[in-house]
This record gives sequence, C-alpha cells and structure tokens, in this order.
Amino acid sequence: MNLIKEIDDLSCDFCTPLEPQGVMDALVARLAERYAIAAGIWRLNASHTHLLLAASAGDTPLPATLNEVPTGQTLVGKAAQAKSPQIHAATAGSDELVLWAEQNQLKFLAAYPLEDESTTSGVLLVAAPQTPEDTHLAMFRLHARLAAVALRDAELFVGVQQNLERLQSIVEASKVFNSTLDLAELLGKILDLAKTLTTAERGTLFLVDEETDEIWSMIAHGMEKEEIRLPRGRGIAGHVALTGEIVNIPDAYADNRFDPEVDKRTGFRTRNILTLPIRNKAGKIVATLQLLNKAEGTFTNEDTDTLLTLSGQMAMSLENAQLHHDLLEKERLEREMALARGIQRSLLPETAPVIPGFDLAVLNEPCFEVGGDYYDFLSLGPNTLLVVIADVEGKGISSAMVMSNLQATLRALVLHLHSLNDIAESVNKMILRDTRGEKYMTMFMGLIDTRRKAIHYINCGHVPPVIVRPGSDPIELTEGGMVIGLFENVQFDRGHIKFQPGDVLVLCTDGISEAMNAQSEEYGVARLVASVGQVMDHKAKEIVLTVCNEVTEFSRGGTHMDDKVMLAIKVTDDANSDGAVGGRQ
Repeated sequence: MNLIKEIDDLSCDFCTPLEPQGVMDALVARLAERYAIAAGIWRLNASHTHLLLAASAGDTPLPATLNEVPTGQTLVGKAAQAKSPQIHAATAGSDELVLWAEQNQLKFLAAYPLEDESTTSGVLLVAAPQTPEDTHLAMFRLHARLAAVALRDAELFVGVQQNLERLQSIVEASKVFNSTLDLAELLGKILDLAKTLTTAERGTLFLVDEETDEIWSMIAHGMEKEEIRLPRGRGIAGHVALTGEIVNIPDAYADNRFDPEVDKRTGFRTRNILTLPIRNKAGKIVATLQLLNKAEGTFTNEDTDTLLTLSGQMAMSLENAQLHHDLLEKERLEREMALARGIQRSLLPETAPVIPGFDLAVLNEPCFEVGGDYYDFLSLGPNTLLVVIADVEGKGISSAMVMSNLQATLRALVLHLHSLNDIAESVNKMILRDTRGEKYMTMFMGLIDTRRKAIHYINCGHVPPVIVRPGSDPIELTEGGMVIGLFENVQFDRGHIKFQPGDVLVLCTDGISEAMNAQSEEYGVARLVASVGQVMDHKAKEIVLTVCNEVTEFSRGGTHMDDKVMLAIKVTDDANSDGAVGGRQ
C-alpha cells in the first residue's frame, strides 16, 4: 500500500463539505470498498446514554439488535465510555457484537471513538476476517480521526446554514409584517411564518380584546375557520395572555395544564406545545401565539428566542391592522347592516301561517345582524303547505346572500315542479353552480297534507326535525341525503309519516342543537325533546319561547356562536277542519 497516496486520497474525500449523514455514509463505504471489511458508525444520543447506528457498509450486515447500544456495553459502547480504541482479536466471547462476528467468521473487531478535542461524538467499528496489518490499523485510526473532524465541520456547516436561513426568514418576516393592513390576512401570514420558523404542525394566534377581557382568534389551522373567544386566563393560551409566562410543554399528555378534550373531538394528537406572549413596545400583551407539534423533537429555546425577537414587530403590525380593521369594519357595518337587515327581514316570514288543525310558530335569532339560516312556508294548494328550513355554512353577510339566493330559487321552482325530489335536486344544482362549491347548506323540506294530517319530506343533511308525540318515543325525520351545494347529480330519498293529534313537530338549525355551555357540552336533541315535552300542551308560540330561553341560559358562558331558527308545528284536535292553508305564501 502506498501510504502517502492513501492519506492524500482520504484527505481529498473529506475536503468537500458534506452534511453529517453524508460524511458517515462516505466513510463506511470507503472502508468497506478499499479494505474489504464490514464497517459501522454509531452516534451518541443527546444524553450520552446510548449509541445509535447511523451508517453501515460491507458484505456482512449488522443485526437489528445492534441498532441501539447502551454506553458501556459491547465493544462499541466500551469504546465510547473509555474514549479509547477497543480491539477484540480472540475467537470467543459473550459480547453480542463478538457473537455476531463469530457467526460470520470475522476474527478481528476494533472500535474507535470519534473524538475531537476530547469530545466523543460516536464510535467507528471495523470487522475483518483476519487481523489487518499494522498499516491498515493505522489507517483505521486515521479514518476515525478524520471522520470526527469532518463530522464536527459538517455539523458546524449545517448550523451556519440554518442560522443564515433563520436570519433570512427574520428579514423576510419584516417584509411580511408590513405587507398588509388586512387583519385576517396578517394573522394568517404571521401564523404561517411562525410555523415555518419552528417547523410546527399547527398553530393559533389569539388577539387580546381589552373591552371584553377575552382572547379571540379568527384562524385555527387544520380546523374550520371561525371566531373563537375565551376568557383571558382560561386554558394555556389564556393563562399566557394573563401572566405573560412562556409555556413550553414537551409532552402535552403528561402535563395537567393540557386539556385533551379538543383532541378527542377532532381526532388530532397533540404532542408538544409552545405558547408565548406577543408584547408591544410598552410591554403590553396584545396577543398570544400557540404552536403545536414540532416536526422533530420538542420546541427549543432557539425557537422561543427567534419568536421573541419578532414579537415587537408582530405587535406593531397587529395593532396597526387592528386599528385599520376596526375603522373599516365600523364604516362598512354602518352602511351595510342597515340595508342587509331590512332586506333579510323582507325575505323571511315574520309570522307563521294560520292553518286549521295546526298551530305554527317560528323563532329567528341571527348571531349577527344578518345570518345564513332560512325558513319559509309556501302554499302549494288549498290543502298543501311546503315547510322549508335551511342553514347556510358560515355566518354573516356572505351566508345571508346565499340564503337570499335559496329563497329566490325555491320560490321559482315550486311554480313549475311538484315533486320534492325534483325540487331538492334542482336546488342542489343551482346552488352549486352559483357558489362554485365554496358554500354549502343543509336543508329540510316538508310537504304537509293538511287534510290527511301527514307529511312527506326530504332531509338534505339538516339537523333531523323531531316529532314529539305524547306517550311515545320521539320520531326523528332523517330520510333524504347529503348536504346541498357540494356535488352534482345527487339523488335524495323521501320519507313519509302520519301525524297524530297532540304531535309537535320541531324543526331547528344547529344553532339550537349544537349550542354549547362553558364546559363545551352541546344542548343536543335530547334536551330539546325534554324541553318541548314539558310544555307540549301549550301553544306553539310558548313552546318556541320556552326552548329559546332554555338554550340561551344553557349556552351562557359558552364559545359557540351560531344563528338560531326554530319552527314548532303542533297538531290540534280540530277534527272538523277542512285543512285549507291560509296566511303568507
């Protein structure tokens, strides 16, 4: 062997900067190819308690049992602990590594610590059929020495690159923060940047509302966008908003401050959490940033320092956007709400129609001044009444616009179509065409035969209306199909049921059934049925008022906000009625 050429070649192989894994792969491959041996590299874990196999090469693969080796055990573990080479040339032994060598007729084993400036980062193993000559042994030691230096340089190189990327991200962050005054857009950009800088899976940016002493968010990544409000001090984010404490939880389920209920409802698994305050120049907390599930490992002090460096810029941008948003919102609402309120009121019946043999009442409470809930009573003949209730996804003006479109569509269709199935399918196609799938709705249509006291119906994914019948179990009206506005060519099933005297048919939107209390419990159908059952001998108007008051009391302190619509249709004992439909059409 030309020793000088071999050393020169070895130096050239590792003179080009590589990432750490590339250094280890190149080293073991070089040893296996040039010396016809088996080679492996183990790296010490952060606590220096175990060695983890990082790279291997050669015709004799290492067993999976050696992928993780406790420090001080086997030849490689002893080399790491002693910080000196360990050579085994005997033919027998109880060491797991030695047994592997004997099984594969490898009579020489040597473990060299990867040591640089008295710091051991791992161990190099060489295994050969015979004891190598002295020059080869010297080269093995040289490989270990150069590998330790190359690994150090590679890790430094990667660290410098990461720092440069992080600094570049911070520079770009300043541009992002000043790129918009739109609050919703800014919230999304800040959150996306924070997730990128920390490699977090999800996150939420909560703003502090001083007037209500709450924190609120317009964005929850990975979940449906909605406004979330919590009292300042509640939950981890609320605690941080109140105290200014930085909370870094490496294992969420091992920390009693973490509430797993959201995970249970969504199916998401929270591993670790980083929550920190966003302060303005005066030190006032204007927001809290909560990040979940770092891609690898747990959130570090470096993550926290990076976000705190940006905290002042975030706060200034948020305050400017909030002021701009508040001003625009006030002006817009003053102009639009008055008009929208009047338009929507004109679209919805103020009162239920008067029908002999039936007692009808309606409740409509939008969570904003306008909403996406819809109901209507359409007379299709002297003895036929079409009752419709629908809930457009979302809230506010956009949902109200879709609702008005539904109202116009339905009133046009009933003039030409007389089949519930045809009406449902036509509504689905028209709403899908008009909204391009960006909005969907649930809808229930019930065709009441007032003479025969019966109802034909189609439920398009809506909260099932329920018939509360004296002395019997409640009957849910579920026949139908999926929601309106997502897919073309949807077909629906039709249900039918015969009314009995004293029956109360209750129709509502999810603002009633899914109203939540402070413990995030839903009001639910069972409570609705129980509430109706207590007053079903009263008039329909008293029934809806009773339920409304109970829902309001139940949801006091809750965070779920939604429009509320409820219809009550009570079957009376008027046996002499001809069932003629009257009132609004």
